[in-house]
Amino acid sequence: MLSKDEFERVKNKALELFKKAHIVLTEDEKNKLTISDGDLGKVDEIGLEIIVYVNTDRYCAKEMALLPNQTCAEHRHPNIDGQRGKEETFRCRYGKVYLFVEGEKTPRHVEPPNEYFTASHEIILNPGDQYTIPPNTLHWFKAGPQGAVISELSSHSDDPSDIFTDPNFKRT
Repeated sequence: MLSKDEFERVKNKALELFKKAHIVLTEDEKNKLTISDGDLGKVDEIGLEIIVYVNTDRYCAKEMALLPNQTCAEHRHPNIDGQRGKEETFRCRYGKVYLFVEGEKTPRHVEPPNEYFTASHEIILNPGDQYTIPPNTLHWFKAGPQGAVISELSSHSDDPSDIFTDPNFKRT
């Protein structure tokens, strides 16, 4: 678990990235920022900073920040109780995002942090680019050296049901 000082340090870096992307946030939204690091103790390497605007039973909208060279852990959004898993569209707002999904292996422009990153089809997103990830698709993504901001528009988000490749990743 992140210490209070570590949480504040990462939160402030994420808020600075949102500012660089010209994302206007209310104080309430800033206070609700969450950090997903899987309790791995490597937040600068593996983690994601998230602000959820809305999450209903039909749709979800989020802003996500990645610190410079930070990677979101590989995961998928499975089907649950006969319902399709989350379908999500990522739109890059700032920086460069290296998104990896299942599919034909492509040359990599960045390396994964460890062996638990197996999706190998790379899609590069620059500001204004977007990509839709189908339900139940294994994926991970990494920021370039400037960090990155991504707007996520999706069907309902049920984060506790996400399945992570790394058995050590804990949803906190």
